[in-house]
Amino acid sequence: MNTTKNKFLSYDERQQFERNKPAELRDADIWMISGCDDHQTSADVSDVASFQLPESNGKAGGACTATLLNVLYEDEETPHDDYTFTQVLEKMRQRLRSKGFTQIPQLSSTKPIDMSTEFKIVPDDLPGTSRAVLIGINYRGQKGELKGCHNDVFNLYNYIQDWYGFQDENVTVLADDGDHPLPTKQNILAAYHQIVRQSRSGDSIFLHYSGHGTKVPDLNGDEDDGYDEALVPLDFDRSGVILDDDLYEIFVKGLPPGVHVVALMDCCHSGTVLDLPYIFKADGNFSQMEIDRGSLSASKLFGQLGGMLKMVMGGSNGNGGGSGKLVEGFIKQFLR
Repeated sequence: MNTTKNKFLSYDERQQFERNKPAELRDADIWMISGCDDHQTSADVSDVASFQLPESNGKAGGACTATLLNVLYEDEETPHDDYTFTQVLEKMRQRLRSKGFTQIPQLSSTKPIDMSTEFKIVPDDLPGTSRAVLIGINYRGQKGELKGCHNDVFNLYNYIQDWYGFQDENVTVLADDGDHPLPTKQNILAAYHQIVRQSRSGDSIFLHYSGHGTKVPDLNGDEDDGYDEALVPLDFDRSGVILDDDLYEIFVKGLPPGVHVVALMDCCHSGTVLDLPYIFKADGNFSQMEIDRGSLSASKLFGQLGGMLKMVMGGSNGNGGGSGKLVEGFIKQFLR
């Protein structure tokens, strides 16, 4: 038995998933790069000069952000050889490993991406406005203070302006650096809601978060491992964290049709912080985007497909039928 192959849904199971997945997952165009898997922590680096970034805004930084920028700048400097999605993720992993980091970068999405196509933050066929929310939290004066999150934000700001033409008026920066609005829970959620409200079909959104991530006990029973992944705002001790459920409501359910979203989450436990079904991990086990049985929450699937399942499993006339058996068998795959 090929245990690696059996980790993933088969072709028929994926087709069944596509036919029955909720409208928000079918309509939304979202993909996310995360610095590590849900069970991993994401590292800081003390000297990003070793990543040879142009116009680096400081010595410290997040390993994921610095590595991605290192790969992307190399790609831009060799226009005759555009990097594919697979190449970008694999090069990130190779460079992280060479510097002693164990974290595995991964890409997740609402829809399967052809990993052999050229990697672009903003696709060429989008004619609209490009907007961004960039968040860097060093937690100054708090336990667990970080050093490089502000630098991550400004290094990425330079990149998206230089290579994708993002305009200052369309970029929101939250940072605890004394020069920008603070990345409190209220301000982060307000910025996320605002960028969704502003966007129209043909627009693109880029999200970057550099700070702490965590796992907290799941209170609504929709996580099989008993934990929600979460972002940690500056005032988490007073206001609490931002759950993956909150982010799903804002971006997956709330996004207008035709808007393209790219998120870079450089924090611990970030693998499924947007709860996107398709995934590619740069761990040597993936040749294409898959739905991983081990990372898909059966409880969330029931929650997302509940009404649809009752209709299909009961049949259009309430008497059952073959299609219901197919869906029932499909759902059971997630409970193994």
